[in-house]
Amino acid sequence: MIELKGITKTYGRGAKATTALADLNLNVRKGEIFGVIGHSGAGKSTLIRCINLLERPTEGEVWVNGVNLTSLSKSELQRQRGKIGMIFQHFNLLSSATVYDNVAFPLKLVNTPKAEIDRKVKEMLTLVGLEQHSNKYPAQLSGGQKQRVGIARALASDPDVLLCDEATSALDPQTTSSILKLLLDINQKYELTIVLITHEMHVIQSICDQVAVIHQGGIVEQGPVTEVFLKPQHAITRDFMQQGQATDLLLLEEEGLASSENSRKNGEQSQLVKISFLGQKTYEAILSRTVRKTGVDFAILQGTISTIKQVPYGQLIVRFEGDSAAISSTTRELVEQGLDVEVLR
Repeated sequence: MIELKGITKTYGRGAKATTALADLNLNVRKGEIFGVIGHSGAGKSTLIRCINLLERPTEGEVWVNGVNLTSLSKSELQRQRGKIGMIFQHFNLLSSATVYDNVAFPLKLVNTPKAEIDRKVKEMLTLVGLEQHSNKYPAQLSGGQKQRVGIARALASDPDVLLCDEATSALDPQTTSSILKLLLDINQKYELTIVLITHEMHVIQSICDQVAVIHQGGIVEQGPVTEVFLKPQHAITRDFMQQGQATDLLLLEEEGLASSENSRKNGEQSQLVKISFLGQKTYEAILSRTVRKTGVDFAILQGTISTIKQVPYGQLIVRFEGDSAAISSTTRELVEQGLDVEVLR
């Protein structure tokens, strides 16, 4: 559906040149929600703006739905952009226009008949839950309502692709959740391909199928969200996954292992592990059944259960105590039963 081939974007010339994207390649399949996550300055906004050529790449090709946008004339590109909707962090609404007229704006630009505009605007406002606010102005709306207007406007032209440029970062957590649910519903109802960029992992975790991690203008890791989230390979990805956990793990090692030193019997060993569960295994008593079988004692030092796009997952930090062979047998059996086990210490 979307293919970026060798995209490089450089600003300035000579000694003052700055490279925002460097030989970047990316593939997004039709109908999926694809997230791009990265820290500030990593190249996220440049990347998403290259997809509809609001930023034209210095090198490389942008293909959307089988069309090479970088080879089109200005008028042809304008027609293709009509198939790519976009919503923004700060809404970009016309302050002097009503909600109705904001949604109608892209339809008026292409001389859509008045009756069709009216039908489409009412359909989109109903979709985003704002049918009672059509005559209001942006200043009369909350942040979440403004973003819903932006979504309705982006969808009014029946696009094949929706680009979301930090669409929730200006919203409070409760409003963010409602907007993400709306995007997920739209994706499922219209089979719309959605690309969103963010610096917030919970946004990716909530609705995305695939994720790419961008750092210094390049993709350093990508794959299914469940795989990248539970088994991060790159240091930048682990940083996103483990924000706020480093201090906790240090305390676990210093306090948890120190206390085990005082409580262990002679000859017993101790091992700190992280166990990850996915899907229905999250709710099964796999750990307790296994330790009863192997005779190992354990203490849960930290744990969480959540979801990744409606798929349950769990992670536990556990201290095993007992005979070293029994501990090894425990970790081996957990892996054989489909759990991911990482030895922390």
